[in-house]
Amino acid sequence: MSEQKAYGTKDSHALIRNIKMPGRNSKDPAAWLKQLDINSHDFPYISVMITDSFYEWTEKGAGLAFAGAWDWCVFSFEGKWLAGEEEADGPNHPLWEQVVNVSLTSARDCMLQIEENGSETAYLAMPLKTRSSGEIYALLGCKMPAGDMLKGGRYAAEAMSLHYITCFYRQLEHLFVEDLTAVHNHAERESGRRSLLFQIVQRMHDNIDVDAVLTEVIESIAAMYPGAKLTLYMSQDYHTPLPQVMPVPLKWDTEDVREKAFKDGRVAMKAHDDGQPIVEIGLPLGGKQGVYGVFHLVMHNPEDPDTDLSFLSMVAGTAGTAFENAKLYERSNQLIRELRMSNELTQRLNQSLQLGETFEVAFEELLEMFEADYCCILHYNEEKQGLEAVACNHPALIGEIIDVGRGVGGRVYSTGEPVIVSGYPDQSGTRSKLMDFTESQSLIATPISVGGEARGVIMLTHREPRFFSYDHFKLLQSLAGHIGLAVGNALLHAEVHRLANRDSLTGLYARHFLDQSIKEKQSGDYCGTLVVVDIDYFKQVNDTYGHQKGDLILRQVSDIVRLSIRQGDLAARWGGEELAIYLPQLSAEQAFHVAERIRIRVQKETDPVVTVSCGIAEWNWTDQHLTSVDSLFYRADMALYEAKNNGRNQVVVDKGTEEKAGQQG
Repeated sequence: MSEQKAYGTKDSHALIRNIKMPGRNSKDPAAWLKQLDINSHDFPYISVMITDSFYEWTEKGAGLAFAGAWDWCVFSFEGKWLAGEEEADGPNHPLWEQVVNVSLTSARDCMLQIEENGSETAYLAMPLKTRSSGEIYALLGCKMPAGDMLKGGRYAAEAMSLHYITCFYRQLEHLFVEDLTAVHNHAERESGRRSLLFQIVQRMHDNIDVDAVLTEVIESIAAMYPGAKLTLYMSQDYHTPLPQVMPVPLKWDTEDVREKAFKDGRVAMKAHDDGQPIVEIGLPLGGKQGVYGVFHLVMHNPEDPDTDLSFLSMVAGTAGTAFENAKLYERSNQLIRELRMSNELTQRLNQSLQLGETFEVAFEELLEMFEADYCCILHYNEEKQGLEAVACNHPALIGEIIDVGRGVGGRVYSTGEPVIVSGYPDQSGTRSKLMDFTESQSLIATPISVGGEARGVIMLTHREPRFFSYDHFKLLQSLAGHIGLAVGNALLHAEVHRLANRDSLTGLYARHFLDQSIKEKQSGDYCGTLVVVDIDYFKQVNDTYGHQKGDLILRQVSDIVRLSIRQGDLAARWGGEELAIYLPQLSAEQAFHVAERIRIRVQKETDPVVTVSCGIAEWNWTDQHLTSVDSLFYRADMALYEAKNNGRNQVVVDKGTEEKAGQQG
């Protein structure tokens, strides 16, 4: 027989004793052996015993006398060469590959016979199976002369393979006895730690405060390993004053135990030597809902890191459960608070249908709810084609117009996507006037949607970095829905109010709105003028061109009137083809120039060309009998009647107004 090859080891027991084998809590050798999984992580250790058993079997002369010329080798369950005699032709012989593959596929003995060096040689592969489930864990190979095979050599080889199996299981059972002794000693050492673990568990579960749970587990581990360095890396959604707690960094090395433990949710360990033995352990802090963080324990010169790993895993698992329970309790209280605040916000929003009041209520409530330093609400202004800051506690930004797509607010509005920034400026590099002016570091922003369309943006900022959590982010999006509904109601109310006070054909105010507005103006102003405008020969236009063309002419004249007056002036359809214009704080003389400008533009810009006649009446606070709305309309109408009688296409001022102006002159 040849000497032991590289796959063997002189002291396999010493190697295997350092291996954490499965099932060490079993007291039954058969049950212990059944738990070995030869098809996965246990196979490298099984292969060591297969190889050692082979050399023990061959070195003790296990072969029969007549089989001295036979050559033996052994393969793994994957068909890989593990060990063998030099005369067995080595692992690269193509015939062995054929025999082994056929034997593995059929799960039976396989024999091939060829002629070599003038004589015939037989190659035989025999599968070795486990006692319990019959799985193939190795193959025993035998090379013999073909003549021996015909004389019953195959049966002798099978008998010898059974003897080899006995040697293999004897090694396993011997290892089991040693392992059982180690388990007994290990149990005694761990009894004290389990008692300590029970006390730790009891104290952690007595707490429903997140900080108290983390403090307990950190102090407990520090007490057990006073020379070790312990750090807890938590996700950015959690903040604590504990110095050992740090946020999870954006990037770890792929071989870092912290990276593996946090991502995989399992304990990770790495040992290295930096002048002295150092063991790094990553312990995930997680529960049923996920991993919240990872403990990083660095120990120098550890006595038994494998034993510590089991105990630390239980501590970390218990801490994760207690942390999750405390977190869920905290979250339930937070949800109750958020529901109450959301209900209060909704009630306040529903108390008003004015758009400005809606934004003011939302602004005040959001500042208080999120404890933000600054709040800014942007609303799209259709006239100015930009986002207007309608509510903000930074006065310099009130009324500011932001282009759509520019800055953080413009980006949120154009994309419709909410944004959270933990450290400003973020990686995108997008700037924000609000954050620049207020020196803020944290921001959450979300669009205000009305009927599925973005109409504005809510922005909340704080001077501290990482101030807003993901829960804040989600809450703001939820509240934005309520605010958007209130904004939609206010816009709808304003639109209904506008339609009720507008003439549908011309877009000018309705007569009842003009009457009411003049009364309100007269209560605070000292003077005002009413101009009544009538399209000349309008009936002939309808008869000549049709009513559709007549409506077009009426709209053209209305547009000219609207563009010829000031922003605060009121233009209305008085009835039929007659329009009325109220000019607050203007005298009849000033109103005459306005009316004359309208008359000239109508004659030049209408198609087909029409003309208008205008009547003007003035009031002021010194003449009480001229201040009533009915009196004002009557006098303006009389002036219009005079303009019609004098040939049309002219402006006439009420005689009473002229006489009064002459007396004052």
